[in-house]
Amino acid sequence: MDERRRKAVRLLFEDELTDEQIAEAVQRRRSTLDNWKNDELFKAAQQQYNHLVVKRSFESRALKKLVDLLEAKSEMVQLQAANSILKLSGMLSDNSTPELDKAKIRKANAEADIAE
Repeated sequence: MDERRRKAVRLLFEDELTDEQIAEAVQRRRSTLDNWKNDELFKAAQQQYNHLVVKRSFESRALKKLVDLLEAKSEMVQLQAANSILKLSGMLSDNSTPELDKAKIRKANAEADIAE
């Protein structure tokens, strides 16, 4: 991605300028910026940039808060914090429960037996 598009991604994330001002800042027409905004690669770059900025700025604070919430008075809050931490670590998925995981294993074994 060229420098103009990268700059447009940054300016769009900052959300301080109008699209017209952003187009002017990258020395392109507003219609060009509109075309970029509809381009899949440009959209992917925006998502990646958003992810990186949020990760750098808030990830450690959010994790510290989750750890603090493990000691909350409410057991429901403790449980939600524990689930969030386990999901972030990859040990638990949104669709995962011990019973569901066992059922998935049984199904996979049954399918393997049928395939043989």
